[in-house]
Amino acid sequence: MNIAVNTRVLLSSRMEGVCRYIHETLKQMVLDHPEDEFFFFFDRPYDEQFIYGPNVTPVVINPPARHPILHYIWFEIALPRALKKYQIDVFYSGDTYLSLSTHVPTVLVCHDIAYAHYPEHIPWLTRKYYQYFFPRFHQRADKILAVSRATKSDIISKYKLDADKVVVAHNSVKEGMQPLDSSDRQNVKDKYTAGKDYFIYVGAVHPRKNVASIIKAFDKFKEQTQSDMKLVLVARVAWNAHEFLDTLATAKYKQDIIHLKEIYNEEVNALTASAFAMVYISFFEGFGLPILEAMHCDVPVICSKVSSMPEVAGDAAILVDPYSISEITQAMQDLYTDPQLRTVLVQKARVQRQKFDWKKTADTTYKEIQNLVQQ
Repeated sequence: MNIAVNTRVLLSSRMEGVCRYIHETLKQMVLDHPEDEFFFFFDRPYDEQFIYGPNVTPVVINPPARHPILHYIWFEIALPRALKKYQIDVFYSGDTYLSLSTHVPTVLVCHDIAYAHYPEHIPWLTRKYYQYFFPRFHQRADKILAVSRATKSDIISKYKLDADKVVVAHNSVKEGMQPLDSSDRQNVKDKYTAGKDYFIYVGAVHPRKNVASIIKAFDKFKEQTQSDMKLVLVARVAWNAHEFLDTLATAKYKQDIIHLKEIYNEEVNALTASAFAMVYISFFEGFGLPILEAMHCDVPVICSKVSSMPEVAGDAAILVDPYSISEITQAMQDLYTDPQLRTVLVQKARVQRQKFDWKKTADTTYKEIQNLVQQ
């Protein structure tokens, strides 16, 4: 088969959710299927690390598409020409965008449709683009892969899709997410938190992520326990971060909060694996990858009981109402005062995390690609 792939978001500097998903599934498929030809369509110069094998042909298509107008030009004009030129049998797009101007069979990955639930969190022009094109993208796709059952249910309901059109293909974790020994954990704490235990949040900062509530709950936790615990926020400021920045600036225990804006993946792994607990209390997630990453590091998790997060956490986390500061605070206290609870959660997480595997996701993806071509 000649398989074309939208690799527009494969950037070594931003190996987060969507990029990570595309990277891991593609790498597995390329290595597992040397009999197929993969054409990777980039929109700018690419990193050689993403050319996973000799059966990959990288193609740069202009213009670089990081704006709604340029999205339209890239997907509706430049991409169809490339699909025709390289005689593509099937197109795989892992970032929820596709072309409406081609008849090539298409597999689309949907990570979430948060824009439909929180439109006020999205810049005006981008919001209008999503509202117009995303329903059409999901209707046009021949097959859709959803990263969770929650996302599958959401898009079926929102876009009135046939349930058979949507298959669940979960996220998993990046390489290196694993427990550290006690001496390595202490070295990380010595470097970042003066040797003290800490709660951690990993992810972007925008309103849906609810990071300000973590700070508020931490303040109450410190007030009630008088512990020397720290809070580490590995948090890239994305957009609409005013509440977060104001809450951080006025926090009573600001001196115990460490905000790390940009650090390397290896350091994120180590910080996660050395934490006392992960706190991840978004209002909405398509998956909630840091929950699973913490589980792989034998780190207990406090997370929201809404959208996809209970699906990822199973019975291996403390589930809280993300709108309730008191519930979040109580969960922090429960972990702090009950070592047995921490042990039980870690043991349950070792079972729960086995449900999510890149090999399974890649196999599911390839099966759907192959089915389209055979049809």
